[in-house]
Amino acid sequence: MSALIEIDHLTRRFGGLLAVDDVSTAVAPGELVGLIGPNGAGKTTLFNLISGFTPPTSGTVRFKGEAIRGLKPHQIAGRGLSRTFQNLRIFPNMSVFDNVSVGAVGAMGQSALGAVFGGRRRSDAITARTFEALERVGLTAQAHELAANLSYGRRKYLEIARALAMKPDLLILDEPAAGLDDSETAELARFIRTLNGEGLAIMLVEHDMNLVMGICSRVVVLASGRKIADAAPAEVRADPAVLEAYLGVEA
Repeated sequence: MSALIEIDHLTRRFGGLLAVDDVSTAVAPGELVGLIGPNGAGKTTLFNLISGFTPPTSGTVRFKGEAIRGLKPHQIAGRGLSRTFQNLRIFPNMSVFDNVSVGAVGAMGQSALGAVFGGRRRSDAITARTFEALERVGLTAQAHELAANLSYGRRKYLEIARALAMKPDLLILDEPAAGLDDSETAELARFIRTLNGEGLAIMLVEHDMNLVMGICSRVVVLASGRKIADAAPAEVRADPAVLEAYLGVEA
């Protein structure tokens, strides 16, 4: 099976800091891949490189067989790659519906102003796509509430809904379980499994090892910007380099 996304010798320097160092990996259609590593390992930087928020110093990224290096984030999103962020990027003074409709509008290739003046058919399509995403995460009943009124856990799902409204082929989740309690994390794990079971490819950065090892078919490990492991969860758990670099245990 050909890869959905191919990351080839990707490198990013910030002055004298080598944040991502010659990283290569790939994700197949429908695969669920975890990305782990200690703080400062380069995980979020790698996601930023993939999604166009940070330009690479060198290396290439191909999505659906086409190079996407140099494209703007909205151009990459329009091709079917959407993401969430470690720090929630919601609009608290906008309604839940309007937060998600931003994703629906972007996926349909127009600005918010264009959506206003794009005609009834266009508006109806955006509304339908928005409510579909809200239903997917269980927020339909809160559609017209301010996003600020949602609990922290439900705000996590709001951001996922906005990403889903873009109808992605690859969903990138950056620490979705951060700040959640055990029951909320278990609920999130089931939800991610369900999305993946429906055929959606997912890349996941997460510090909760039970979550990552429990739902991912493959785990990529970074340490000091370099890839030190890329294997099934059981192999990663037993890898001496991972135990030393990530867990601080000498092999």
